[in-house]
Amino acid sequence: MTIGDLTLRNRVVMGSMHTGLEDKPWDIDKLAAYFAERARGEVGLIVTGGYAPNKRGWLKPFASEMTNRLQAMRHTRITDAVHEEGGAIAMQVLHAGRYGYHPLSVSASSKKSPITPFKPAALSTKAVDRTASDFAHAVGLARKAGYDGVEIMGSEGYLINQFLAARTNDRDDEWGGSAAARMRFPVEIVRRSRELVGDGFPIIYRISLLDLVEGGQTWDEVAELAGRLEEAGVSVFNTGIGWHEARVPTIITQVPRGAWRSATARLKAVATVPVCASNRINSPEMAEDILASGEADLVSMARPLLADPAFVAKAAAGRAEQINTCIACNQACLDHVFDNQLASCLVNPRACRETTLVLSPTRVRKTIAVVGAGPAGLAAAVSAAERGFAVTLFEQAAEIGGQFRLAMQIPGKEDFAETLRYYTARLTALDIDLRLSTAATADLLAGFDEVVVATGVVPRMPEIEGIERAVSYADVLAGRVEVGERVAVIGAGGIGVDVSHFLTHDPADTDEDWFSAWGVGDPTLHPGGLTSPKARSVVRSVTLVQRKETPIGIGLGKTSGWAHRAVLKQSGVVQVRGATYDRISDQGLHITVDGEPRLIECDDVVICAGQESVRDLYDEVGGHLIGGADVAAELDAKRAIKQATELVAAL
Repeated sequence: MTIGDLTLRNRVVMGSMHTGLEDKPWDIDKLAAYFAERARGEVGLIVTGGYAPNKRGWLKPFASEMTNRLQAMRHTRITDAVHEEGGAIAMQVLHAGRYGYHPLSVSASSKKSPITPFKPAALSTKAVDRTASDFAHAVGLARKAGYDGVEIMGSEGYLINQFLAARTNDRDDEWGGSAAARMRFPVEIVRRSRELVGDGFPIIYRISLLDLVEGGQTWDEVAELAGRLEEAGVSVFNTGIGWHEARVPTIITQVPRGAWRSATARLKAVATVPVCASNRINSPEMAEDILASGEADLVSMARPLLADPAFVAKAAAGRAEQINTCIACNQACLDHVFDNQLASCLVNPRACRETTLVLSPTRVRKTIAVVGAGPAGLAAAVSAAERGFAVTLFEQAAEIGGQFRLAMQIPGKEDFAETLRYYTARLTALDIDLRLSTAATADLLAGFDEVVVATGVVPRMPEIEGIERAVSYADVLAGRVEVGERVAVIGAGGIGVDVSHFLTHDPADTDEDWFSAWGVGDPTLHPGGLTSPKARSVVRSVTLVQRKETPIGIGLGKTSGWAHRAVLKQSGVVQVRGATYDRISDQGLHITVDGEPRLIECDDVVICAGQESVRDLYDEVGGHLIGGADVAAELDAKRAIKQATELVAAL
């Protein structure tokens, strides 16, 4: 499709993601390589991470900005790299507002964000006007840098969104006091930008369809804003869902696929410029369906292009089964960014490390045996075969997958099965010798040039009187054991939380039930799309117990853990901490808390008390030890896949 003077080769947009490479000038070539690989993968349009239009708009101290000509000239290395691969790229202009993690932050009003420690200063009337001009100046610099367009970030609760919502704008000047006055800021930004760059330069505006916060915009206000922005010169609307402080998850794995497409369709019905769908779209089939149904003109996929830079090329070539699907875990992307680390991807650790983690063709075709077909072993086998090694993969079970086969049984983690589908396809395409139901022995491994041991873990069963009456999480999730209606779960790490969700979940629940449980309503009836949550239906009563005094689930991911903890509460899971496990009897689990003995009456006790590495083979034959066989502490697929890939790159 054509947008202004820009013709796109397809309708896939790589959505904006802040990776951390944007923030340091010396990382510009790494950022260029990162984008170039996605352009090589045939994505239609790339949108960069956010660049602040002035210093008060920084996301953090000395973060990315586009404020002067020198910066613009430096960015030509990015735009040239993308253009050399036949791609197109737009720069996002983002002012963090009260989300800025620094003491210089400003906002429409002096209202502190719940997710940052700094209270922003309220912009003066003149400062608002200057900031609108700063946005336009950044847009002009982006054009000088060779960008094919810009995206103005008006959603996700950043500064523009803060002006639009009564929640964060209590001004009484011309920039607030009424819905129309609150809209003036984004309209002026677009109008001034359009005057500066002329008619043909694409200006994308990221519009918040559902704020999902109290005091958010009404649907009528969103529709009116869209009309005003079109008149001011917007070329395309990209869509955003939810503020970062919203009590509703919007992109993590438990959010249903395509959850927000109906909101996009509502905007498409009133907009006269193209509309782009976004959020929890991770397959070419869903993207195609959204376009074919007329719900959107473009589809934005951000993290899916982290997971597989060749996503579009594979879909176009009829090789969709070989796409490495984003599982929406957030563990290596958003969790890293919010912890001030470089972003990457759990299923693709090369993301953002394209220049340093290189799987170059081997000069010597070694024979490599990989033992164990869990995440670590699969990553090692596929990476080695991609380098040109001759690979044999041994797995004593009848199927590949290891702990991922258990993880994908958890409600909301069904996408983990897509990772196994990807590896299955790659094993075939790369002609890897897969030997299922085969226990590797020293004799079988003799003669291989390299041996990689990825034999994984087994559940740890603690020494508790009556432990023989308990069952392991692995047996429960694999369906080898059926538990009763009252269950006690020992161990409240990530697995304990997941198992509690699994045990309480009603299989009859639908996507509609998910929206109800989180209180997502019709935005035409409920401002911000937020309404009162309804109780989940549960099939078991579960008590989750841990030894530690710390809050249950405190060690879960920074950007998704809160939502998993909320599901426990929604499902009525009783949480007990600071417990000593005394014994297990026919009556249930006997514990002591604060010196007082207690009995948790239950039909079954499920053990989620960690894992133990399986290393017998390694102790016998040596080789390279990776994954859970190397470190069994709280299962970590991110570490396992990264470790496997780094090992193979170094062979």
